[in-house]
Amino acid sequence: MRNTSTLLLFVLLFTANTSCSHKAIPQQSNNHHNPVLDTDFPDPTVINANGTFYAYATQARHDGKMMNIQLASSKNLFDWTYIGDALPQKPLWANQTQDFWAPHVLYDAALRKYVMFFSAKTNDTTTDKGIGVAFSDAPEGPFIPKDNPLMVGKGFEDIDPMAMIDPATGKKLLYWGSGFQPIRAVEMTNDWTSFKEGSTAKAVAFPGTENNYTILIEGAWVDVHDGKYYLYYSGDNCCGDKASYAVMVAKADSAFGPFKRLGEATGKGSSVILEKDSTWLAPGHNSIVKDNKGNTWIAYHAIWQNKSKAAEPTGKDRYKKRVFCIQPVQYVNGWPVVLHKY
Repeated sequence: MRNTSTLLLFVLLFTANTSCSHKAIPQQSNNHHNPVLDTDFPDPTVINANGTFYAYATQARHDGKMMNIQLASSKNLFDWTYIGDALPQKPLWANQTQDFWAPHVLYDAALRKYVMFFSAKTNDTTTDKGIGVAFSDAPEGPFIPKDNPLMVGKGFEDIDPMAMIDPATGKKLLYWGSGFQPIRAVEMTNDWTSFKEGSTAKAVAFPGTENNYTILIEGAWVDVHDGKYYLYYSGDNCCGDKASYAVMVAKADSAFGPFKRLGEATGKGSSVILEKDSTWLAPGHNSIVKDNKGNTWIAYHAIWQNKSKAAEPTGKDRYKKRVFCIQPVQYVNGWPVVLHKY
């Protein structure tokens, strides 16, 4: 999502279904309350690295210092320790700007590297936003960026990267998109530094498909469950006084689709699985992570409905803080359900 701030959450009630197979949510989670990190921590990507969880987030000031890509760690997904800046060195193509957001990190066993993708504002005034890549030997970083971006654009359509190694084919894939354009996917080279020769970007999700939250779509995340590919995405307006944001989902048999929206499958016209409620505004830009017992969780940012709790971040940031939240997810009748009680 764009680098800004404000959010909210509405959680679907879980309906028990004897035909679904799932693991029980750990009992200790019953005492968990959001947010898990009550600071400006937008667009969280959470990974499980050898039993320790790491969360990467959009830039923000922490203790008076600007962090390009924020980093925190946890042993249980609920108690987080703020670490600092995972990307302390700016890339050459964006070293004169201060606009870094929407990081995604994965571990590539073949390279023995942690790979970070991130959005940034370019130095070149003839363009605007772009996506870069950086590498580290450890999940804590520091991640060292490549000098050149993977892509840049004149608007903000070339942002919000999410990468994965397709478990079915072994192909290295990148998803991205915003700016009133489709979310796209493309195959990458083995070293993640460019598009694979001959690979063509394919649109996998489109704006304007539903009455609510799809004027603009962004923040893609793909989770593979029981052989199906679930594309989570968010829309419309992530931030500010008019924030209106929610998480939606679509499903496919392969990484490039075609993806069928939840609203199509149910005939109800809405693919929303997480939206605002009495406590939270504009929840979205999620990641999906499994805990050490194999349970599935959705991590996202949201904005307090309580205006005093949603105080403006310090500095010149004109957007309200988006705090870090997490909820359990279970797949029911072939679709993810975000649990309200757990």
